[in-house]
Amino acid sequence: MRKIKASSNYLRNQTHKNLAKAALCVLIFGAVLFMVLYRAISTLNWDLLNWIGLGFLIVPAVAFYYYLRKYRIFSGGWTGEKQVAQHLSNTLNNDYFLINDLYLREGGGDIDHVVLAPGGIFVLETKNWSGHITCSGDEWQRRGNRNFNSSPSRQVKRNAQKIQHIIERSPTLRSMGIWVEGLVVLTNHHASVHLNNPAVPVLRLQQLPNYISSKGNTKRFSQDQLETIAKEITKQKA
Repeated sequence: MRKIKASSNYLRNQTHKNLAKAALCVLIFGAVLFMVLYRAISTLNWDLLNWIGLGFLIVPAVAFYYYLRKYRIFSGGWTGEKQVAQHLSNTLNNDYFLINDLYLREGGGDIDHVVLAPGGIFVLETKNWSGHITCSGDEWQRRGNRNFNSSPSRQVKRNAQKIQHIIERSPTLRSMGIWVEGLVVLTNHHASVHLNNPAVPVLRLQQLPNYISSKGNTKRFSQDQLETIAKEITKQKA
């Protein structure tokens, strides 16, 4: 599989950024605690200022847990995207092209993966969720929780439309009859998934290569045509 470099590194950057912020909170917590204890020991007195200092420890403590939670979310997403890219690279040959982490100028968030196959284009939304997950149409839930804040099927449909719009606006691509489909890919082995008429195909990571290689138009695109499609898409990156 050929990789087209168009990465915005959004998840990686967010992972590192939130880890750095969590570490900074630990340093601030330690510095404030040290100053309070040093003052108390040096003066042999525990007064109102020391209690106020201890009260300030709540701020970095709360911030630490906030940034640690965000770090885990972004880190899990980054891990899932790396798993998809690696698995596709190991299982699909050079007739296929892969664009990872594509951020378009029109905004609306990044696109996890775009696979250019001889039979068409597949837009992937990757989720590394765990637990018992239910998908009914476009609604996603985890057992014991309310609906997820975002619906991956809605997101991937929007992203597939963005790619379709790029094709329709391009005189070069418009006449090629390019077929675009959005897929949700679940990478976590510990996830238990119940599907009830999902709005888009929902696949486990192991199912993905066979689905991509067996689906699409009867019309097949050559490597030169796929390279042309890839160039037109990556021209629109931010």
